[in-house]
Amino acid sequence: MDIYGNERAGGAGAGPRTFGIEEELLLVDPATGEAVPMAGALLDLYVRPLAANAGPVLTAEFQQEMIEVVTPPHSTMAGLEADIIAGRAIARQAAEDIGVRVAALGTSPLPADPHPVQLRRFKAMTEEYGLTAREQLTCGCHIHVSVESPEEAVGVLDRTRIWLPVLIALSANSPFWHGRDSGYASYRSQVWNRWPSAGPLEVLRTPDAYHQLVHDMVNTGVALDEGMIYFDARLSRHYPTVEVRIADVCLRPENTVLLAGIVRGLVETAAREWRAGTEPPPVPVALLRLAGWKASRWGLRAELVDPVTSRPSPALGVVNSLLNHIREALQDIGDLDQVESLVDELLGTGTGAVRQLEVLHRTGNLEDVVADAANCTVAAT
Repeated sequence: MDIYGNERAGGAGAGPRTFGIEEELLLVDPATGEAVPMAGALLDLYVRPLAANAGPVLTAEFQQEMIEVVTPPHSTMAGLEADIIAGRAIARQAAEDIGVRVAALGTSPLPADPHPVQLRRFKAMTEEYGLTAREQLTCGCHIHVSVESPEEAVGVLDRTRIWLPVLIALSANSPFWHGRDSGYASYRSQVWNRWPSAGPLEVLRTPDAYHQLVHDMVNTGVALDEGMIYFDARLSRHYPTVEVRIADVCLRPENTVLLAGIVRGLVETAAREWRAGTEPPPVPVALLRLAGWKASRWGLRAELVDPVTSRPSPALGVVNSLLNHIREALQDIGDLDQVESLVDELLGTGTGAVRQLEVLHRTGNLEDVVADAANCTVAAT
């Protein structure tokens, strides 16, 4: 039986689709704000829950300066929110036990010299990709949403692709790079897209086409294995889910909850369109790359590329178009009021990138930016 053998919650007559989160967090020195390679020491002391789906867990990532917090799947935003908060609290305590802090930052504001985790695969990646791998200290947010079949999953990928750049703007939380203002709201997106296998997907229509593309990419020898297929959204290799990978890690937990709610709404809307036979918009990959770049550059502070027209449009109008696109699904799931409230809050307070820049303007030093981010990571302020 393959990974789709267990029917998800959310089939005909069932409850909503389940969703879960993977958040990457930076490990920082509490005195200097610098990223520190302490993931090994942290995970050596961390006691992982024995029971499956007992709650959020901590895992290693590519660089020793970061860890990942993984939630189990949930069917409600409230349940997911509780585990996002709990997971960040577990990470904070584990970090404090070894004398460091965790910070939900898409990139390190201060200069960093990352240290890859000493696994054979990561060593091979560092040797193969040179500076791209050695500088790759970025923290993202990956959202898994359950799907019923490979056919539905590819139908979802085909119909959500034009909306994914908006998620960069909503999650933008990485304005600094090597101690300097990058000029971007999400510089993480720029760094991440150095990987040759990263970026948007073309319309594929069938699981066979998807898997043939992955097979062909690995056969070029450029992508070392299927784990390096870094599409903005992809089929999970281990779970019956679509995995949306385009967003920065969000500074505040409530922004992660918002992002998850929007992504589940996108997946449900796309699945309904696929079942109805609605054709996916044939937007070229080249235009999706430009839309992603513009979202990365400005976040919500200026114009974005409209997903439907591929023309410049005010960010607020694009966000409203996204909400209108998924409104019916959100209403049916029961998430509409909370998503709209969280969007209003985000538009009022600004993204993590806005907060980081405001702290730098107010204090004049990046150490305070990191300390403020570490505070925001666990408790909204």
